[in-house]
Amino acid sequence: MSDRPPHTRRAPAWTAPAAARVQYAIVPVPRLSLDTVARRSGVHPDLVRRFVALGLVDAERDAAGRLVFAPTAPSALARVQRLRTGLCLNYASIGLVLDLLDRISLLEAALRRAGTRSDPPPWT
Repeated sequence: MSDRPPHTRRAPAWTAPAAARVQYAIVPVPRLSLDTVARRSGVHPDLVRRFVALGLVDAERDAAGRLVFAPTAPSALARVQRLRTGLCLNYASIGLVLDLLDRISLLEAALRRAGTRSDPPPWT
């Protein structure tokens, strides 16, 4: 028995650091095929391939070498299409706008965690 209080005891030597721990998914992550993503988003599969090549949509390759997408890919494609038609941006500009929007959302999340507000307080 140790004379230290329970909250100051050190972890056992056999415990791996948090970064080295391996975590396994209990349920496999569903992946969507190229045809499914194209059909759900209303975009031709060749255009989806082009978006992947330009880095506008994230995709991976399965064991057979086919493109597979996360379940959020149709919404990412819709976002690209809205920027293209709504703001008349070219694909290089869309990549920049997407990066900036992602950065803004990360900064706003950090502000929320810190308990500060990004918008000014109301006048009333």
